[in-house]
Amino acid sequence: MSETPTTRRFTIEGRVQGVGFRAWTQGRAEALGLRGWVRNLPDGRVEAVLGGAEDAVDAMARALGQGPVAAAVTGVTVAPAEEVLPRGVEIRR
Repeated sequence: MSETPTTRRFTIEGRVQGVGFRAWTQGRAEALGLRGWVRNLPDGRVEAVLGGAEDAVDAMARALGQGPVAAAVTGVTVAPAEEVLPRGVEIRR
């Protein structure tokens, strides 16, 4: 297991708005001990910047590929991010 800290930006595509995706992401990320934020984008995608132990971020990446039951994820783009993160996981508007 890798405890090396890492931060990544995720962009999630598909039916991801209006299905509780942000709240689900917040709960899942906090359960993994991550910090960061999640928001809806005007084009219908969801964006999240999450950081913490590399193994936990990897687990979150896999979870985002599935999403909550009502979602239909068609793609997840992942990129490194350098950002000061809030405590916990914020839902941004």
